[in-house]
Amino acid sequence: MNKPQDRFLRYAPQTGARFSNKLEFWNRLHLDLPLLAALLVTAGLGLLELYSASGRDMDMTLKQLASYGLGFTAMIVLAQVPPRSYEAISPWFYGIAMVLLLMVAVAGETRLGAKRWLRIPGVTSLQPSEFMKLAMPMMMAWFLGARVLPPRLRVVGLALLLLGPPVALIAKQPDLGTGILVASSGLFVLFLSGLPWWLMGVFLALVGSLAPVAWHFMHDYQRQRILTLIDPESDPLGNGWNIIQSKTAIGSGGLFGKGWLEGSQSHLDFLPEGHTDFIIAAYSEEFGLIGVLILLVLYTVILGRSFYIAGQATDSYSRLLAGAITLSFFVYVFVNAGMVSGILPVVGVPLPFVSYGGTAVITLLSGFGMLMSIHTHRKLIG
Repeated sequence: MNKPQDRFLRYAPQTGARFSNKLEFWNRLHLDLPLLAALLVTAGLGLLELYSASGRDMDMTLKQLASYGLGFTAMIVLAQVPPRSYEAISPWFYGIAMVLLLMVAVAGETRLGAKRWLRIPGVTSLQPSEFMKLAMPMMMAWFLGARVLPPRLRVVGLALLLLGPPVALIAKQPDLGTGILVASSGLFVLFLSGLPWWLMGVFLALVGSLAPVAWHFMHDYQRQRILTLIDPESDPLGNGWNIIQSKTAIGSGGLFGKGWLEGSQSHLDFLPEGHTDFIIAAYSEEFGLIGVLILLVLYTVILGRSFYIAGQATDSYSRLLAGAITLSFFVYVFVNAGMVSGILPVVGVPLPFVSYGGTAVITLLSGFGMLMSIHTHRKLIG
């Protein structure tokens, strides 16, 4: 008669082999299964909330679903490209994105007072600043990855020259939210390249000292956003309305929320932009603190797996690029949550995979496709 431990020894290797074969299958597709699963669950949760926050607008929900389809397709395609190919095209991609930004400044299409788009006659319009979200970390990683790290001061200065012009062009459109994301993606590469802490402290002090100068170059609405952050109750029916209603929606959700499709702030139009920038307030009202914690856990899983991929990269370019893409994703989450909760000014940064907006979804998933390429091609080389 067979003992229980004998049966375990007989079946356990077979189970382990099947599990190993499944992982090998996903690796051959150049897809990282844990990261892919977290992205799919977050996207599904985002679609669920978008349907509610948009007032059960099925057309909007289907458009977002189509954007997810394009985004995941782009992710799968980009995951097949070896990291060495990304390294080779980085300066060309950056150069093309810079030319497009210059074209926007000269002959861009203006909508709602902002010149951010290039019209392609008979086809569509493009927002070149979205390309720079990927072109900037790729270029900085290419520039620094080929040099001795940590970089010398002269190299740091040259890297900042690569960073400055596109950020200035984006800020001039004006698009402060995208400018912050592009600037942070480049600065993260510098940070990951091994800059000494004292130099980063000097840089932050310099940025802080220039704040009074930057104030004079801001648009009136940008200044008002900062003043509203300090005291939203000073104009509760005007500029302070958004943040006051957002806090009300977040607080009214309580521990478990009012239930899906039951949020009053967004459905009764008290919460402006409840399906885009302020969607986490609508989500918090319906799903409460527990729902928000679940969403934060999903974001943490995505960040944790992405950091793991960056740490496992085998060359400087891949390591710097993967780290910058991961930290840029963190900025998306932190800035959106911060502005909705009233600790940061409103700058128009969407909540990843939850806010309505196809361009941001495609850009983010393209970045995760590069991350998967870095990880799975490393395994094949190994």
